[in-house]
Amino acid sequence: MELIGKILAGRYEIIQVVGKGGMATVYKARDNLLNRYVAVKVLKDEYSKDEVFVKRFRTEAQSAASLIHPNIVSVFDVGEDKGISYIVMELLESKTLKDYIEEKGPLSSELTLKIAAQIASALEAAHKAHIVH
Repeated sequence: MELIGKILAGRYEIIQVVGKGGMATVYKARDNLLNRYVAVKVLKDEYSKDEVFVKRFRTEAQSAASLIHPNIVSVFDVGEDKGISYIVMELLESKTLKDYIEEKGPLSSELTLKIAAQIASALEAAHKAHIVH
């Protein structure tokens, strides 16, 4: 289903695709109620009719919403609109680590350790909340 240009839940204006994963597509959207840009993760069509996947998707949103950490995106909303399950999250507009490495080349040991420490800190926060990613 093409969502670009559509308004989800009467609020989130879908602008562009920012990423795709196994179960979902992430879009940049404008939250017209709060006048800000957000990321909207939408469960793919092939999973939207499967109750197990929909439940897993909602559980992911609830788990992520319970985490507050500088290296974990914030979850703002979760819902379903006309059969479309979605999670609304903080939008981070920056390069991916993959893009950064492709552009700059191999990371220095110092930068590698800094990034690894941030990832480990986020994982520690998730594990303390009994969330395994």
